[in-house]
Amino acid sequence: MAKLTSLFSGILFFAFQFSLFAEEEGPPVRDQGMWQTLIMIAIFLGFFYFILFRPEQKRRKAAEDQRVKLKKGDRVTAMGIIGTVLRVQEQTVILKMYDGSKIEVLKGAISDVISGSDEDASKAEKEDRADSKKIETLKQ
Repeated sequence: MAKLTSLFSGILFFAFQFSLFAEEEGPPVRDQGMWQTLIMIAIFLGFFYFILFRPEQKRRKAAEDQRVKLKKGDRVTAMGIIGTVLRVQEQTVILKMYDGSKIEVLKGAISDVISGSDEDASKAEKEDRADSKKIETLKQ
């Protein structure tokens, strides 16, 4: 009896499988498949714009505004180097370090600007004039 039951269930199983294959004539029909794909792509692009691109554009614009507004006496950080602005040129900035040495860095390398007071600006102006006089005397 057990053999007959297992044989009967096996026959039913295969009959059911064959009936499923017999009903399928072609590929399944998708309703609005193209629209769903386009909507998902639009959501994906919107996500990347608002999460990645737009905040990065704002950060770049703020950094560029800081670099444009540089003036003598400002304290800046350029690639980990902290200094006071002595002279602002077209593409570069002359910085005075803590020990009195001076270096020239690209404006694009400046990552942070702390606005200096009028007193800092006047000190930087005096030092820049003194350096210019030294350079003129050395040239002669």
